[in-house]
Amino acid sequence: MPTVAFHTLGCKVNHYETEAIWQLFQQNGYEKKEFETIADVYVINTCTVTNTGDKKSRQVIRRAIRRNPDAVICVTGCYAQTSPAEILDIPGVDIVVGTQDRTKLLDYIDQYNKERKPINAVGNIMKTRIYEELDVPNFTDRTRASLKIQEGCNNFCTFCIIPWARGLMRSRDPKDVIKQANQLVQAGYKEIVLTGIHTGGYGEDMKGYSLAQLLKELENVNGLKRIRISSIEASQITDEIIRVINDSNKIVRHLHIPLQSGSDTVLKRMRRKYTMEFFSERLDRLKEALPGLAVTSDVIVGFPGETDEEFQETYDFIAKHKFSELHVFPYSKRTGTPAARMEDQVDEEVKNERVHKLIELSNQLAKEYASDFEGEVLEVIPEDRDDQEEGHYIGYTDNYLKVKFPANEDMIGKLVKVKINQSGYPVNIGSFVRVVEDEVHEKVLNS
Repeated sequence: MPTVAFHTLGCKVNHYETEAIWQLFQQNGYEKKEFETIADVYVINTCTVTNTGDKKSRQVIRRAIRRNPDAVICVTGCYAQTSPAEILDIPGVDIVVGTQDRTKLLDYIDQYNKERKPINAVGNIMKTRIYEELDVPNFTDRTRASLKIQEGCNNFCTFCIIPWARGLMRSRDPKDVIKQANQLVQAGYKEIVLTGIHTGGYGEDMKGYSLAQLLKELENVNGLKRIRISSIEASQITDEIIRVINDSNKIVRHLHIPLQSGSDTVLKRMRRKYTMEFFSERLDRLKEALPGLAVTSDVIVGFPGETDEEFQETYDFIAKHKFSELHVFPYSKRTGTPAARMEDQVDEEVKNERVHKLIELSNQLAKEYASDFEGEVLEVIPEDRDDQEEGHYIGYTDNYLKVKFPANEDMIGKLVKVKINQSGYPVNIGSFVRVVEDEVHEKVLNS
């Protein structure tokens, strides 16, 4: 039986796609091996979001070549899409496929085994208009399933290379999305995370269909308990989306809405499509529709030209709107983007100081948010054993609080009622109340 090993760098979409590629190998009789062991084929799914992503991708490729010089080395993903020649310059790389045509990977391996010549199968992603169907009916990780609904992005923010790596917006056929949602529920998943490169843009390239309609259709998937949107831009939170969220029994009380900066002048330089006034108004509306909503966000500090005043605007906006957790990144130059060529690059020390300030604020806001739920009984899906304490498991509430509580192996992946005894960050301590019975829990739809 031939063997294959995978290594994935970068985002959730990459992890989803590696699972999809593994399905193809599995159907063709391959056995999966750990990446650090000897395998016949190595697949490295690369990332290019920063220059460091490129460098890490090259290191992992070289590791695979050293591990087994006779193996077929396949490189895919975003870095493969933007720099195929650079990757083929690494002695030992056999096949390069970008962010399209992954379904042909096994044909390329056959071709390589016959001809023994390196294959560059990277095409012009900017011309691609069709969503590449990559199905994952089941995941290696057994509690939260990702469901990829779109590909590409039309935004061209000045700091970002991703449209060049992923191409323009293309949405997956709603029928395929619903079909896969049903498969995932049948495989035992209670929660589905809708994911994509620009998830909230779903439907923008379709006539008469939108993300709001997809969410309504997913509401009717029997046995599905939670729908989580991996990320949505403020500009995509339409009144209709807010109505759907308000009416839904399944959409969780957690949204990840990238802010990037809380200053209108910085947002303009970033070429982001909203103002702080608009962002603020959307947050207020969402919190009315979903009381107790957790809003997490991404922030870039030290963007070219960011002054102390502009940074302070960002800090104040976040403090005022009480985000429940932030991912904070110091701006890093991405070769090939307009921002990398801008004047007024911010000094590294200033960036680090600002990053620390925001991380401190994020920790404080996360603790405050969690403390609102102390003493409450919430629903948790246990995911993993706790490393520190035997008989304890870790899982997430619908509003994305991480909770540790006494449980057993049988409860993994099920909905469990847990009382939050002691709030904290990053972990809350809870006690088990009961397992939620499916029948009791099924709210009568449209009642």
